[in-house]
Amino acid sequence: MDWNKTKTIFIIVFIVMNAFLYSLYKDRYQEAQNVEELGEKSIETRLKDDKITHPVFSNSPNKIPYISAEILNFKEANLTLTNQDFYFYNNDTRLHSTLIKPVKLRNIKDNDSFREFVSESVYKGSDYALWEINRDERKATFFQRVKDRTIYYNEHGLLEVYWNDRNEVTRYEQTVLKNIESLEQSDNVMPESQVVRALYDKGLLRPETTIVHMKLGYSTLVPLTETQVFVPTWEVRLHLPDDTIETHFVNNSVEGKVVDLTTPREEAKETELEDKD
Repeated sequence: MDWNKTKTIFIIVFIVMNAFLYSLYKDRYQEAQNVEELGEKSIETRLKDDKITHPVFSNSPNKIPYISAEILNFKEANLTLTNQDFYFYNNDTRLHSTLIKPVKLRNIKDNDSFREFVSESVYKGSDYALWEINRDERKATFFQRVKDRTIYYNEHGLLEVYWNDRNEVTRYEQTVLKNIESLEQSDNVMPESQVVRALYDKGLLRPETTIVHMKLGYSTLVPLTETQVFVPTWEVRLHLPDDTIETHFVNNSVEGKVVDLTTPREEAKETELEDKD
């Protein structure tokens, strides 16, 4: 990695982390004024009392690095895409492709059908993980991943696939992150019980909720114009008592910091969040 680029990234990470820590201090101070202490009860006991079901917590110590990536300019990729009419825009960092002959999905109710299309028809399709399917909008959203860890809600590592009322894929939009590298900065992995405790303290775990799964991925820390820096982030998927699905994100680098990675929007009633167990 270029030393000047690395030095710049570390300076920016240092500044941003200081801002995060100050924000965390303010949040903790406010909570100390307004939230009752949980006393001596463990988080496991609290969950049991509230009838909150959860997987067995894995607290094995581990480390996970920060990563950096660059934004792909599609003109550099020399793409050859069969049965597709495509063009680039947004400074050639975004691809729009229309299927000349729409591709029939094998089974609209089977999420693997979407994965199969992406793997077979999309540039670097195997680098993307299915995130959600919105049947009202006929849109499937994929996030780019690195080493089986999803990069959440980054506009430069995004794939959106659209289909028609005959269950045929007609077009898609794509952005790609390239030159993904691990940085020297790394974090101890926050224990799963501690992640859940952060959500519990924030009042985000309702009684009789089921914690479906907990996974480590990445979220954007520094969104530079050409280079992105990503920080380890916990994804916690919840099945609520009213039979809806909710996802929360906890910053692994700033203890207990619950972050909102989504753009404010009204959730469609028929949106199905992919179960990535």
